Amino acid sequence: MTDTHRVTLGPIGRLGLASARHRRGVAVAWIAIIVGFGIFAPRVETTLSGAGWEASGSESVATRIILGKAFNGRSSYALQVVVHDASATPTDPTFAETIRRISTLLRADARVSAVFAPSTAAGISRDGHTAIVTAGAAGDPTAMVQAADDLKRPLTETAGPGQTVALTGDPGMWSDFNVANRNAMMKSELVSWPITLAILVLAFGAFVAASLPLLLTIAGLVAAAGSLAIASQSSEISIWAMNFALMFALALGIDYALFIVNRFRGALFGSNLDPHDAVARTMDTAGKAVLFSGATVLISLSAVLLVPSPAFRSMALGIMITVVFILAATLTLLPAVLGKLGPAVDRGALPWAHSGEHRSPAFARWAELLWRHPVFFGTAALAVLLALSIPVFGLRTGMPSIKVVPDTAGSRVGYDAVSTAFGPGAPGALQIVTPRSTLARTQTILGSDTGLAATTPLLFDESGNTALIEAIPTGGPSEASTGATIERLRDALPPEALVGGAAAENHDLERALSQSTPIVLGTVMLLGFLLLLVALQAPLIAAVGVLTNLLAVGGAFGVARLVFQDGYGSSLLGFEPQGFLDAWGPVFFFAMIFAISMDYTVFLLAAAKEHWDRTGDARDAMVGGLAHSGRVIFAAAGVMVAVFLTFSLSGPLPPKEMGVILGVAVLLDAFLIRLVLMPVALRLLGRHAWALPQRLRRLLPRITFGH
Repeated sequence: MTDTHRVTLGPIGRLGLASARHRRGVAVAWIAIIVGFGIFAPRVETTLSGAGWEASGSESVATRIILGKAFNGRSSYALQVVVHDASATPTDPTFAETIRRISTLLRADARVSAVFAPSTAAGISRDGHTAIVTAGAAGDPTAMVQAADDLKRPLTETAGPGQTVALTGDPGMWSDFNVANRNAMMKSELVSWPITLAILVLAFGAFVAASLPLLLTIAGLVAAAGSLAIASQSSEISIWAMNFALMFALALGIDYALFIVNRFRGALFGSNLDPHDAVARTMDTAGKAVLFSGATVLISLSAVLLVPSPAFRSMALGIMITVVFILAATLTLLPAVLGKLGPAVDRGALPWAHSGEHRSPAFARWAELLWRHPVFFGTAALAVLLALSIPVFGLRTGMPSIKVVPDTAGSRVGYDAVSTAFGPGAPGALQIVTPRSTLARTQTILGSDTGLAATTPLLFDESGNTALIEAIPTGGPSEASTGATIERLRDALPPEALVGGAAAENHDLERALSQSTPIVLGTVMLLGFLLLLVALQAPLIAAVGVLTNLLAVGGAFGVARLVFQDGYGSSLLGFEPQGFLDAWGPVFFFAMIFAISMDYTVFLLAAAKEHWDRTGDARDAMVGGLAHSGRVIFAAAGVMVAVFLTFSLSGPLPPKEMGVILGVAVLLDAFLIRLVLMPVALRLLGRHAWALPQRLRRLLPRITFGH
């Protein structure tokens, strides 16, 4: 490489060349990062919380705060211990002794503010065989979930002969969910890693090259896990942040390594460059596309921060941290490793591997076929996508019910016992806090509401000026009738009266999500378009790239409606349908699907733009772009679909939703949109696809993907 040639390198090319030349320094820096964050990484599963599913600033959260201060923590995050004895009642010595042991155990925990024994007025069923001991929350939701982790087994062991003791309520449910989720993640990892490696070996055609995506994944994941563990010491981080971080680390590590290594092998073996020159050329072209792809992913996920919920914001931040580390490793660590390996990158090559073939003859032939018959293939792909999207119009959403935890989990056992003994609405009792001045009116309204089955006796705070009434809805916590009752009560009750409780918190979060979803979707699409516009310098094809993402989203959610709402395939996947999709799915999965789709869009269109800039020929741009990126998109999508589907086969319901929706989305996006519809669009638009109005030309920075 001549000095003049080096001067023409862009900043990413220069960074890659510097990383290859100073690989020891890069290696030391990354070892320090991995070891430094790796010390904290093992703690991530125990420090992250299932809590945070709330709408910040909502009426239900305000109610919980009041209950925590004025009523000894008798809020939605109080611990509820259910005792059931089919042959005894609390007046019997054995039953009373069990309640005493439970109370003693709870009082000994600093996270419990007070213990409320059951009475005939509240907490003991009509038949007397079921009782609820309530422990007030002295800590925040995360602390109470951790308290449930520590207490649920000792509490179960307090049961006497013929008795069942189970910890339930929100802390118990999230504690059980975390355990089931952690086990599911471990099973999925054990299954997915060998599958991933096998597909990568087939994709790269060499064992050494196939290991490089795993190197990026491990480096990014360890650093991200350590970062999340550290961050959880000062703020509430949802355990879902780690789940999604794991999936994105694997997905992006594979995507980026495939794109970079494929181009490096083409430069090294196909152009006969030395390793450092091959790294420089690779990073100056493919590296630039990876940078834009990573920026697109970050921008897409940043829109989720608009949702006013700690769980959503922490999940988005967790993924974004992972993306930053994966991107940094791709732009520094990977070039250093490739510069060191040189020709050894092909060590362990399979007989059919052709290292110098950066351009895929198979995908070149496919592109030529699409060029000759664009209408036929485009119409067929569009018909499939639209057919799969039709069920979306009947999609219903709701907040996760108790069905997200296994049948045998203590929280579900307790939930079922409470529902049977006290009515289906008892696990989602509403908590109404009202000043004494409006108490009489509040009681009258509660007594006449047909959506309530019963109310508990009044409780007053120490001053006697504020009252608490617990009202049991006629329907279950996740039923639409309960949400309607909450809305009706808020409209009818005096403004000073607040309606809270676990069911109300779920309802408020669902409302916040429905209000935030259009804003998030619009923001994601607008920011994605602007970034593609800057990267491609072509507004028309940038708009097509963004709009076609909606087809993948529609198809994925159409399948999700059939599976998770209507129950098709539920026995195969091993879950009990809730009758709806979890309400957080549309907004969060849209951002994730959009981010992954834009990943492939950038790879395809950057390669096409590279050919257009060099030749100015629309056919060469379409055929050459697909020939140079098709194999990478195909292989990366194959790995991701396999990985996502492994998550759908194990564990509680939310990971199954995640696995199916993301797996179907990637399948549709890669194989029908990026490898069919987008090339067809390039064919039909011709030169207009790359047109740039003069006004925009003056505003946009000059960016090219050619070397």
